[in-house]
Amino acid sequence: MRSWSKSYRGLGLTIQFAVSGRILRFGNYRCCLWVLVAAESLKQNNTEIFNDYPLERKSSVKRLTDAELQPFKPAMLDTVQEIAIYIHRFHNLDLFQQGWYQIKITMRWEDSDYTSVGTPSRVVQYEAPDLNSDDSFGVWRIDDTDNSFSTQPFKIRYARQDVLLSVMIAFNLSLNKYEIPSKSAVVLKFELLYASLLEKGSELQASLISSPAAIHEFRIPHKALLGLHSYCPVHFDTFHAVLVDASVHICLLKSGLHTYQQKVASDSCNDQVVGGTASEQSGKGLGQVASVNPKEVMLVKALLTTRDILLEEMQNLSKGIGQAIDFNDFISQLDDIKLFSSLLRQQLPSSNEASRQDVREARNNVEKAIVFLDFQSNGLLHSLSNSILLCAAHTIGSQILYLWNTFLSFHRSNKTKILELLRDTWANDRRAEWSIWMVYSKVEMPHHYISSMAEDTYFHGGNCAKVSVLRKLTDDPAQTAATRAELHRRSIAQMRINNCSIQDMQIFGDPSRAPIVIVEHVTNAPRRTHSGNSYFHYTDSEAAPSLFKELKSSGKIFDSDQHQNGRLLKIVVFVHGFQGHHLDLRLVRNQWLLIDPTIEFLLSEANEDKTSGDFREMGFRLAQEVASFIKKKMDKVSRSGCLKSIKLSFVGHSIGNVIIRTALAESVMEPYLRFLHTYISVSGPHLGYLYSSNSLFNSGLWLLKKLKNPQCIHQLTFTDDPDPYNTFFYKLCQQKTLENFRNIILLSSPQDGYVPYHSARIELCQASSSDFSKRGKVFLEMLNNCLDQIRSPSVEQRVFMRCDINFNMSSHGRNLNTLIGRAAHIEFLETDIFAKFIMWSFPELFR
Repeated sequence: MRSWSKSYRGLGLTIQFAVSGRILRFGNYRCCLWVLVAAESLKQNNTEIFNDYPLERKSSVKRLTDAELQPFKPAMLDTVQEIAIYIHRFHNLDLFQQGWYQIKITMRWEDSDYTSVGTPSRVVQYEAPDLNSDDSFGVWRIDDTDNSFSTQPFKIRYARQDVLLSVMIAFNLSLNKYEIPSKSAVVLKFELLYASLLEKGSELQASLISSPAAIHEFRIPHKALLGLHSYCPVHFDTFHAVLVDASVHICLLKSGLHTYQQKVASDSCNDQVVGGTASEQSGKGLGQVASVNPKEVMLVKALLTTRDILLEEMQNLSKGIGQAIDFNDFISQLDDIKLFSSLLRQQLPSSNEASRQDVREARNNVEKAIVFLDFQSNGLLHSLSNSILLCAAHTIGSQILYLWNTFLSFHRSNKTKILELLRDTWANDRRAEWSIWMVYSKVEMPHHYISSMAEDTYFHGGNCAKVSVLRKLTDDPAQTAATRAELHRRSIAQMRINNCSIQDMQIFGDPSRAPIVIVEHVTNAPRRTHSGNSYFHYTDSEAAPSLFKELKSSGKIFDSDQHQNGRLLKIVVFVHGFQGHHLDLRLVRNQWLLIDPTIEFLLSEANEDKTSGDFREMGFRLAQEVASFIKKKMDKVSRSGCLKSIKLSFVGHSIGNVIIRTALAESVMEPYLRFLHTYISVSGPHLGYLYSSNSLFNSGLWLLKKLKNPQCIHQLTFTDDPDPYNTFFYKLCQQKTLENFRNIILLSSPQDGYVPYHSARIELCQASSSDFSKRGKVFLEMLNNCLDQIRSPSVEQRVFMRCDINFNMSSHGRNLNTLIGRAAHIEFLETDIFAKFIMWSFPELFR
């Protein structure tokens, strides 16, 4: 049975309507279809309420007369925060368990002084959920015990499953009568409820409400309570990776009523007087009225602000989606100067109640006030009587109610377009909001052959005009980066974040615990020309490989300038690290899917349980797996239409990056090199372990080589051949494995002791600059060969960024994992906040 309830302050009533039944409940009392309405606002708007929630036999509802309502006439309005939440769909990104799921929503004041919680006031089911009878159970529900709203339970069977919910629930939060507008934030709580597929009937409902599987909370700042329309994506946690497409719409409305001790003469604005008789008030000129409750002044100002925000937001929304709303009549009648001037004139004393001189002075004061009317100023509003403030609040409140109902109707007709517009606005705002945890700098790519630390000043922070924080040549780069991030973290702890956007409590709950991301954008420079060491001969005009020609001739793929209406196939390959699992990078994959749901992704399994062997074998297996996956997707697209082009991206963790680069050197991947798009290296040892300063980790590697003798460890440490020029890594760096990517992002962490800091960043290290042996020369050649590929002109505009991630490791404590640097290395896989920061700050690199 669908039900809804509404509370009216000052009357002590909670009215609950049962749509499908004939029983109405007033608090703890029940009656038949007789609604005894004891509130003027309900009397004025009950047609709208009954239209939203149709009752059987509307004609049997009794409406009280004005005489019956007279004892309840208010001396002042109360306001209510109406927060409407539209839930569009539930999208399963990566739930590990099939089962019954349900979303529960509650709302409360953040301030402990506020004991009330949000009360569900209206529910509008826009469309019937697109679920079969076997995939849903029951209907949405409102629980009076905790004032919560729950969607209907629905069944999740497979990944990337969509469940269209299309329901709007509005919560009312009564404001403390001494706080208008509110100075407290509102906490919006989403709970994900789960029950096994085996549960049915009453057992299912009992199992769902027993305990939530995951919780996601948002904070709505008090500044946003005067008016807000915002996208609000709900993701829950890393073990319950879903997307609930939702939006939040907030308005301040006049609502419940309360009365004073004094008796009100009538409902006319001219006769409503508080704190004295009409004759007593008439003797007071402008600026001489009885003292006004500051709350009443703040109420009028808040209503004015809410109305202006709501009108502006509705105009922006209608313009953004191309659906006009006719506000001409409303705006033509929206004359605040005329409203307040008429109310001021009503306050003038009559000639038979005061002397002519008093009347003349009062009228002069009124005319002067009208000329310089500023109805937002406290001075003017404080000069008005309570009765005039009440009339103004009534009038403005009615205007807001009209706009709010117009918006709700407009939203119902254009729900999807509005949601998409708000989502785009939300995505554009992420870079600005998340810049709190991100530090940006810019350096130039060295245009000459790197051979010493002195020359490296061009490469790593030595350009004074580009980098704000300089580093001495003798400083340890990892330690400098860690210190820089820690100083920034301390500044965040002292920062007072005071914005108007909805705050995700997974990040804003404790801002100092979020990772710090230092983004270093490396600008490209001309290719180096050092003594003919450059070996590049590839240009865009070079003939395509024979296999690619075969693909073109077969009609499976076309040039980008042909078939402009064809589909762009976007493929992202995720490769795990040493002794890893194919799901290791699922959190990065989920963020990528949120940015671009059209991608086809491959979580590589070719080398699972096979990461101790030769990198060449692992690279060959990955190349075959990727080539097979691409051909499969190409065949699928060609059957349904034409394929415009391909964007092939890679994400690797740890030695997975070495496997990716090895696979790209295989001949089977040659036809697809021109389609390489974005490469994300998550702590990858691109220059091996030739110079590793972590003695504990080095001891572990030595022990591992002695006990298990894994070939990949010998290759990482350059012990696979006596001659360093014949080692695997030296030859890998001579291969063209990076030059075809349009975007290269290297993620590193100074806290990661498993991968040398310089190796993850592909930069010069201190030890190599002072090493004049053969090993030092080999390292410099490897470094220059890698930078030459990134500097290569094969791509006109290449984005090359290094991103330092500094995690908050306080929760890990001091143990062996933190000492050897394993905790930070694994943290890349167990949190997705750093990925959110980077990917939503640069979404163009991932689309």
